[in-house]
Amino acid sequence: RLQCCYRSIVTASKRAIHQDAPAYVEQSTEAQILVTGIKVVDLLAPYAKGGKIGLFGGAGVGKTVLIMELINNVAKAHGGYSVFAGVGERTREGNDLYHEMIESNVNKLGGGEGSKAALVYGQMNEPPGARARVALTGLTIAENFRDEGQDVLFFVDNIFRFTQAGSKVVG
Repeated sequence: RLQCCYRSIVTASKRAIHQDAPAYVEQSTEAQILVTGIKVVDLLAPYAKGGKIGLFGGAGVGKTVLIMELINNVAKAHGGYSVFAGVGERTREGNDLYHEMIESNVNKLGGGEGSKAALVYGQMNEPPGARARVALTGLTIAENFRDEGQDVLFFVDNIFRFTQAGSKVVG
């Protein structure tokens, strides 16, 4: 269990962020729809369990609002977990999302027992190597929940900043 809020992270286990992908035969072949609780999404563009989707739009169009609603609905309706990896986020945005999670009872103050979302951030002012590892850290946390048999939503905001950080590390 990860706990963090400007203090040491306490955990029962450790995993490397660079791991082999699961074998092809281990992947599910069943097509199941994830009921999001957002009627327009469920009707017009249903999400497949185990699938990948992208939300693209300009600043201020409501991407984060939709993500918050998805996290809230999955936590409360399905009992699942969500992992949010904020790559190159502004400190204010990360702080706002953290407090919104607490206000909506998705997370408990300070994390820990009863929290349904893990938030991982690499701020804009951090080196590109640190920002690139944020998405991999979030993925590792999501894989841990998956291996425990939990339903998991994994979000990376912003995938462009993730690839940009990766190219700066390589370049």
